Amino acid sequence: MLWERARLHAPLKDLATGVREDREGSLSMLPHQARRNLMTRGKADTTLVGSVTYLAGPNLIEMRSNILLLMLGLASIVATSPAQGNSNHLSGETSPYLKRALSQAVDWYPWGPEAFQRAKELNRPILLDVGAVWCPWCSLMDRETYTSVATADYINQHFVSVKVDFDSAPELVAQLQRAQAVLNLPAGLPLTSFITPDGKLYFGAGYLPAEHMAGKPSFREAAEEALKRYAEKTEIEKESFQLEVARKP
Repeated sequence: MLWERARLHAPLKDLATGVREDREGSLSMLPHQARRNLMTRGKADTTLVGSVTYLAGPNLIEMRSNILLLMLGLASIVATSPAQGNSNHLSGETSPYLKRALSQAVDWYPWGPEAFQRAKELNRPILLDVGAVWCPWCSLMDRETYTSVATADYINQHFVSVKVDFDSAPELVAQLQRAQAVLNLPAGLPLTSFITPDGKLYFGAGYLPAEHMAGKPSFREAAEEALKRYAEKTEIEKESFQLEVARKP
């Protein structure tokens, strides 16, 4: 390059410590140890003249650009990863179905007094999901509904959410299935129930698709109906099933 050849004829006092130059011609001094390291490594983008080391300006700029692109790429991966930074209340659970939901954006609680107390504080109904890792419809509903960020935001704004593993809580599941059967509601898996903060199961369903299909309501439609019924307290008193809230899975 012309600017490198021109510098070879510069006075030695200007070259004693080595010079780094970029495309705009800005100059900065390279310390002696840095020159030794560069010469030892023998980089392809470095020109060695005697004891003076030159870094090709365009290559240095390209290297900086590559580093910047790498940093932007890593930042985008972190920002779009649903598992990053998520924190619901299932971190201490050991059952497979609950462990699988740990990375979901829904603010799940395990069954217990803490969830019902939170529902009382917020005056919200409880959304209960009962499922199992071997249940294909449970897995489908997890993928379609509970891993959707938009749906999770909606759930977190209107409900206190509780998740129960079918295999880990047989007595509790039997009580829930009996309650839905008494109310003439689906009692298979997945079991989707809506419960008042004081433990009255008043509405429910089985598998709910993400979108309305073949006469089957979507999850959002069922959730809206549950909220409507929750607002009408007199109807809940007429038709609901009192659960044993203190019962542990």
